[in-house]
Amino acid sequence: MERFRKYFDKVVNIKNVKDSNQLMVFGVFCKTFSEPLEDFDEIEFNTEFNNQNVLISIVVVLNEIKRIQFTLIDPENPDIVRGLTESQLKDFLVQKGDQIVKFFEYITQ
Repeated sequence: MERFRKYFDKVVNIKNVKDSNQLMVFGVFCKTFSEPLEDFDEIEFNTEFNNQNVLISIVVVLNEIKRIQFTLIDPENPDIVRGLTESQLKDFLVQKGDQIVKFFEYITQ
C-alpha cells in the first residue's frame, strides 16, 4: 500500500473520474460518485481480480484523497464487503498494481 501513499492529499480530477472509456483502459469503472463532491465524500470504483469484484473506495475531503481502501465484494450480496487478506492484497498488487497506479495517476492529473 505504500506505493499509493503519494496520492494522499492530491486533488481528484472530476472530469477524469467521469471518463468511463479511459477508466476501462485501466480495468476500472466508477460505481458511485456524487457531483459535486461534498466536503467529505467517497468515490467507489470496481475492478476484477481472480474472478472476484474488488471495490476501490477513495475518501476525499475538500476534493483531496485522504484514504484508499481495497475490499472484496460478496458475490451473493454486493452490499457486503470484506478486506483482502495480506496474501490477497499482495497478489492483487502483483497482478494489477501497475494498472492501479496508472489509474490513480489519471484521476489525480
